[in-house]
Amino acid sequence: MSEILIEQIDQTLHLTLNRPEKKNAITQAMYMTLANNLNAAAGDFAIRTVLISGNGKAFTAGNDIMDFMNEEITMSSPVFHFLKAIHEFPKPLIAAVQGNAVGIGTTMLLHCDLVYAAADALFAMPFVTLGLVPEAGSSLLFPRLVGHAKASEIFMTGRSFGSAEALEMGLINSIEESPNAKALEVAAVIADQPPSAVLNTKALLKSGSHIAVENVMLAEGEMFRIALQSDETQGAFMKFMTSRKKD
Repeated sequence: MSEILIEQIDQTLHLTLNRPEKKNAITQAMYMTLANNLNAAAGDFAIRTVLISGNGKAFTAGNDIMDFMNEEITMSSPVFHFLKAIHEFPKPLIAAVQGNAVGIGTTMLLHCDLVYAAADALFAMPFVTLGLVPEAGSSLLFPRLVGHAKASEIFMTGRSFGSAEALEMGLINSIEESPNAKALEVAAVIADQPPSAVLNTKALLKSGSHIAVENVMLAEGEMFRIALQSDETQGAFMKFMTSRKKD
């Protein structure tokens, strides 16, 4: 089975993270598949919206740590192709979240136009805990969403937060019994709208921060890449892996 399921449902491209035995932890190969499909969908008139979801009990556990430890990460690595693709994607991007949404599982939501989550969704951005820095433009987008104080608390402590708090923050649109069904329902409504008006509205909504986010993403990426090579981060990774085995 493919680790990314690709299905077109009417005018919505549905991309599903399909590695449930690993809580949908994302490898470099998965990032490249996601990026390629987003880039193709951007130029396909038959696709009006894209939905990203996860198979199984988790949305995603974030980056596959062993994959990152075993491969040299450069600014041309697949993860950065994916980040560029979600930042520049011109059409409505929707996410359906259940269970854990760790690291990129939360930061990618900051690039989505609509997010629907299950009551059991649990969001976390434990970059500092792993000796890293925030990515995906989240060091700019998240404090803009929740304020500097709360963003500092969540980033610097690595604490997780649930659906109710995410809804209060404005990170998600609503809490749903079936996030996938709700996302597809809304995607169908959007697909029935005049397409140029939808594209132009999204462009206008992002216009005030698009270049700023791009610049922050580049700075974050370089810091992230350098941190991955540090003894501090390697030690934090090993500590994390050991604690996870005990759990």
